[in-house]
Amino acid sequence: MDLNTVLDVRDARRREPWRPGDAWLGGGTYLFSEPQPHLRRLVDLSRMGWPPLSWQPDGSLDIAATCTITELSRFGRTLPTTAAPLFEQCCRAFLASFKIWNMATVGGNLCNGLPAGPMVSLTAGLDGTVFLQGQDGATRRMPVTEFILGAGVKDLREGELLRSVRLPPNAMNFRTAFRQASLYGLGRSGALVIGACDPADGSLAVTVSAATTRPFRFWFALPPTAAELREAIDGAVRPDEWYDDIHGLPAWRRHMALRLAEEIRRELTTEDHR
Repeated sequence: MDLNTVLDVRDARRREPWRPGDAWLGGGTYLFSEPQPHLRRLVDLSRMGWPPLSWQPDGSLDIAATCTITELSRFGRTLPTTAAPLFEQCCRAFLASFKIWNMATVGGNLCNGLPAGPMVSLTAGLDGTVFLQGQDGATRRMPVTEFILGAGVKDLREGELLRSVRLPPNAMNFRTAFRQASLYGLGRSGALVIGACDPADGSLAVTVSAATTRPFRFWFALPPTAAELREAIDGAVRPDEWYDDIHGLPAWRRHMALRLAEEIRRELTTEDHR
């Protein structure tokens, strides 16, 4: 779609003062999908030259905001760890064409903050943190679960840039489980639940997204019982935080989230904990 209110596109490598009507441009798959009458200038990140994925000295993984879904998918398919399948599963949750995969970015999906955003699900499920950089050079880091505040609502200040997402060193060794539900075939996620079991200490994390206005991550030092898991979810998610739109009513989303969470609990815990 033509954005006929945009008067200029600036290379982000050239520092200029941020002004009203500016927006960061990553892949542009959202920006160019619908009218953006409030925008006057796009600040293009495509030539920043950030490595899409990079290992840190402590073993953590940094995913650049400009990393495309195609790049993330390729990385996941070659990753020799137990968490590797989750990367491809979340990439496939886009249900988008290869054209979108080649342009859409991890950072863009996070900054949209939509409940069905699969990069939100992936990074929250693996206990990721976002790295934010302000116009004054100040930086912040926070969990993905705190960055997304609601449907399309983020803790992102004026002109602030989401630079990268970091996954902790132990995340690559998680045993994971993935469940997704939609009202119809090849439809937008109505509920997406991820389980992550840490073999180092036996802890279990269950992350609920798409069904809720923001991602919820439930961590248990020991695998919970079915009743404990259900109580944790119902105790944390307020009635108004079950998402309501054309892709599913709140009651259906809650039902599916609880059902999928229990399936994941059974898959990732031993017989003794069932």
